[in-house]
Amino acid sequence: MTIIYETEKFILESHERPEIDRLEGGHVKISPKVDIEDRSKLTPKQAIELMRFTIISGEAMKLAMKQIGVNIGRINYQDNGNWTPHLHIHLYCRAENATMQKYGDPITPGHKDEYKPLNEEDIKRIKKELENLFKLEKFSDSMWGLS
Repeated sequence: MTIIYETEKFILESHERPEIDRLEGGHVKISPKVDIEDRSKLTPKQAIELMRFTIISGEAMKLAMKQIGVNIGRINYQDNGNWTPHLHIHLYCRAENATMQKYGDPITPGHKDEYKPLNEEDIKRIKKELENLFKLEKFSDSMWGLS
């Protein structure tokens, strides 16, 4: 996985075997830097940081992918960790004009060889959007009670 961005306690990564093709929205994953079994084991501060990072990451995906003509209409956020006790959240970004994983249909799980991961330019755009979003007052530490 390619790291896109890190907060104090979490990492956003590009999924190398995506379940959504990059031109249909893309697939990224947020994981804690230290293993956490599931969300019930998060401290209040970790829970707030994870929720904020999830929201900002989704917004960054929408803004960055729109720059290349991928209009993400919805993001499916999925809390995983079933096969091993390790919390992580997948962001399945759903483009309105998708043909492989059609917008509005449930995701067909599993990677297919035709699904391409985010490329270097996508990752640069997403990182830039994350940096811009974190500068906004509505996403500041003080607004979220983290300072």
